[in-house]
Amino acid sequence: MSVVTILAPFDGWCTGLEEVPDPVFAGRMLGDGVAIDPLSGIVLAPCAGEVVTLPASAHAVTVRTPGGVDVLVHIGIDTVALRGRGFEAQVSVGQVVQAGQELIRFDLDTVARGAKSLLTPVVIAAADGLSILQRRAAGPAKAGDVLFEFSCRPRTTGDPSGVVSVRTNQAAAAGAIVEARRTLAVRLRHGLHARPAAVLSHSIKAFAAEVSIIAHGRTANARSVTGVMALGVRHGEEVTLIGRGADAELALQRLTGALEAVADSEAAADSGAAADSKGAADHCSGAGKEAAGSAMRSAGGSGHPADGVLRGVAAVAGFSIGRATRIERREIPVEEKGGGAAHEGAELERARANVRARLARVAAAGGAARGEIAAAHIEFLDDPAINEAAQELIATGKSAGFAWRAATRRQVSVLSVLDDPRLSERADDLLDVESHVLLALIGEARPMMLSIPDRAVILADDLLPSELTAIDRKRLAAICLSRGGATSHVAILAAAMDIPMLVGLGAGINEIAEGATVIVDADAGALHAAPDASMLQAAQAAVDARLAARSGERGSALADCRAMDGTRIEVFANLGSTADAVSAVANGAEGCGLLRTEFLFIDRDSAPGEAEQLAAYQAIATALGARPLILRLMDVGGDKPLKYLPLPHEDNPALGLRGIRTALARPDLLEAQLRAALRVEPFGIVQLLLPMVTDLAEVAAVRTAVEQISAELGVKSRIRLGAMVETPAAALTASHLLREVDFLSIGSNDLTQYTLAMDRGHAELAGRTDALHPAVLKLIALAASAGEDAGKTVAVCGAAAADRIAVPILLGLGIRELSVVPAAIPAVKRQIRTLRIVDCRALADRCLEASSAAEVRALALSSLADSGGAS
Repeated sequence: MSVVTILAPFDGWCTGLEEVPDPVFAGRMLGDGVAIDPLSGIVLAPCAGEVVTLPASAHAVTVRTPGGVDVLVHIGIDTVALRGRGFEAQVSVGQVVQAGQELIRFDLDTVARGAKSLLTPVVIAAADGLSILQRRAAGPAKAGDVLFEFSCRPRTTGDPSGVVSVRTNQAAAAGAIVEARRTLAVRLRHGLHARPAAVLSHSIKAFAAEVSIIAHGRTANARSVTGVMALGVRHGEEVTLIGRGADAELALQRLTGALEAVADSEAAADSGAAADSKGAADHCSGAGKEAAGSAMRSAGGSGHPADGVLRGVAAVAGFSIGRATRIERREIPVEEKGGGAAHEGAELERARANVRARLARVAAAGGAARGEIAAAHIEFLDDPAINEAAQELIATGKSAGFAWRAATRRQVSVLSVLDDPRLSERADDLLDVESHVLLALIGEARPMMLSIPDRAVILADDLLPSELTAIDRKRLAAICLSRGGATSHVAILAAAMDIPMLVGLGAGINEIAEGATVIVDADAGALHAAPDASMLQAAQAAVDARLAARSGERGSALADCRAMDGTRIEVFANLGSTADAVSAVANGAEGCGLLRTEFLFIDRDSAPGEAEQLAAYQAIATALGARPLILRLMDVGGDKPLKYLPLPHEDNPALGLRGIRTALARPDLLEAQLRAALRVEPFGIVQLLLPMVTDLAEVAAVRTAVEQISAELGVKSRIRLGAMVETPAAALTASHLLREVDFLSIGSNDLTQYTLAMDRGHAELAGRTDALHPAVLKLIALAASAGEDAGKTVAVCGAAAADRIAVPILLGLGIRELSVVPAAIPAVKRQIRTLRIVDCRALADRCLEASSAAEVRALALSSLADSGGAS
């Protein structure tokens, strides 16, 4: 074993790779090391060796040590886009250099203006047998200071950038090497530079195959990032891929897919930038023109618009006025060096146990929103990949806090590169769990309460669930985020707390002055950053009117709900706990339209038994009094995995074993739940709802099970059975389903997802995954019509049921029962009492002929304004 010392290439501030604003470097996909924020513009060799890569743009350089290890210095992030502007190479590829020798000169100002970040990673290429022994702590560093040391085994054969044809065990046994080959053009804007090279290497990591890339008459091992970079492949050039081994064809498929994915991502970013630029230009050319039908205008682009209106996605509807208030995320300090592996390992386990117990209490006692989030956080807390990585770091001498933070952020970064929308959506949850554990390590039970002024409108890039719960709700007027997702856990919390919330507003919020008075119109997805006196006066009048209306709503919420012409509309509540049931009754719910029983099944090592389920269901039924309780059978599996429910890996969980499919696959779990539901007293309060139904055979199977258990329990009356309409298949066959079930309940969220082929959890598609798309409305109309013909109820229990714009359309389509979160019941009832069904039908007819969700919303807003229901 030999030890190699890596020196600082320039003066600057040293920090960990996890601070680099790029998932490839932060996730250590290129290798391990440190990062430096430069204070000088001369790059010195970090070690002695040979220059093996130096692109024409001179924004990066790789030096190979005499032991064959590649050391990369990548000046800044996204600097390849500068195309060499501001950089000047002082050496050439193949040149042997000494440690401290000048390699590159660059202009700090030019690069700083054009780069995403100046933070410069200095990393050793990932390879077997490498181990970092010492790493410089965060702080100032001078050129030539030691950054880290690493040990490596002497290289015996081969070139890390070359190709070694190796037979896999399978191929060798067969006596032949399986080979696959293909040629393609590289569409990447800047060719095969560091980031795409790392993604390609990562994409084939799991395959039993040696893959080489051939270009310009040279060959590189696709697993070698520096080897791929050294090929110097530019945009539009052709490369040949050759795979050898049992998984050769699969590896090439994954490699070409990764290339296409990176290229598509670049194209999407270019398209978005072009659209922003065009929107800004269009706004400038049309300055002074009022937008039709609205006094609130939009710039249509990113940045700070001339009219002071920023557009985003409404995560929680509402309207408020307040003071712009920025909150700074507290960085919890950690020491890198630990006090011994045994001590630090025990400390980490103690902290995790404390956090797990606290989250379990929240999951058990909180409402549906808090319970769901707490359960998800426990899953992240126990994630084996994070815990194994943390223990490995502790074993190398790191502290528990340093190890936990590094392991968590590594997981976020690495998986984000794979473009998994579900993980991207939950990245903030991982960071939240990180902070919970770090606080527990230093003896703090929870985040400190954040001090905010009265009527605060929070402005931030993003917000963690724990940060929201650390804010005084009485002082909070609204939340506005530059990023974020409409289905994030912090958005779910905000909805439960009835706080207007906008996400996806862009960088323009950074230009709003601290303390400035702003108007948040989440109903219209607009943040008015610079309202004049007349706008503020009108907005204050609107707020006062809403407060008065809300006070009246609470007073009349307990009465039956009827439209202006006397048509009876039932308003039920979506529940997930006994606390929710109590709140629902207080807000005027006529029953529970959807009990999400998953709260009993998640975050545990074994399934809940019949007795435990009966106790939970009975408590909720008792809280509801004599009101109906529609109990949805466990909707788990697929994208809601359970530890004790071993199911095969699914590439697309939303289309796999979930809902009723999972229940029928595990009859033991189904039987326990049915027995508990049938024993709730008094009999007849509980009705059963089947999730994710797609055909009659599923209904018949559950009906048979119910009849058998009823006979065993001596139950002679027939329990009402319903089916959820969450897929186009269920909507199109609603008339057939209604021959076997007593009612239907439309889950608008999933129905929208499956109809539009858009993941409802995908942040970039949040603005387009709209239940008011005409295609979705036509499916709802089919189901409602089938219910009318059969004389049976068809309800809507998804988010659309509480959308004030959607409500008149749903009533016009024939829906006569809505189920919403408890807090929304008074407002929904008040709105229904202002509507005439004949007007709702006319509006619904026009909406069915519309061409987009935007057109539907415009028609509905116009109708609401004409009828006076837009307040």
